Amino acid sequence: MLPPYIPPNGGGTRGGNIQAKNLTIVRKNNPDLQAVHSQVLQQVLKGLDKAFSNLKSRGFGFPRFKKKMRSFLFPQLSTNCLGTGKIKLPQLGWIKIRQSRPYPEGFGAKQARIVRKASGYYVIITLQSPEEISVHPVGEKSLGLDAGISSFVATSDGEEIKGLQFLRKVLSKLKSLQRRLKHKNKGSCCARASRTKNWLKLQNKIAKIYEKVANARKD
Repeated sequence: MLPPYIPPNGGGTRGGNIQAKNLTIVRKNNPDLQAVHSQVLQQVLKGLDKAFSNLKSRGFGFPRFKKKMRSFLFPQLSTNCLGTGKIKLPQLGWIKIRQSRPYPEGFGAKQARIVRKASGYYVIITLQSPEEISVHPVGEKSLGLDAGISSFVATSDGEEIKGLQFLRKVLSKLKSLQRRLKHKNKGSCCARASRTKNWLKLQNKIAKIYEKVANARKD
């Protein structure tokens, strides 16, 4: 256990610096912390420090405790860490991945974030290129965009783009699953173990639908 977090005073990082020093001391005698890469643990502390800084400087709510971490970050990667269908992560070594697209040439891997979603685990790789992007001059023609209710976007040229209504397409299926979920038992009692598994299966189906809707909106 790390000592209690000391929130930053006046938007600084006093609490984060103290926790970082305590982490180095506690990690020496804690096998669980030693099993995790030190930079990954430091990134968690930075995220906590940022949450407390935003609490005061930007008026955000008090940071809430989460039972499970949905993502963690490797801030630095080795030079030759990318291979076809695999990636080399610090302290974990080579890990097989289902590569969604080829790596662009001339780019180097800088960071890797592991994200847990309803459909499985994903790795998001941040790439960097030494090339500089030239600044394009401002064009002569301008186009106005208006986000409306009847249409998704209306342009000043008179073009209207209809909304795709991603959620509405799966709403009936969601209602059916949520109605079934309401009658399932939630808990961890041994007598209810089989019924609890059914609740978890339905919960995972609902989460996958919401994930598919979110991905469609991003696309």
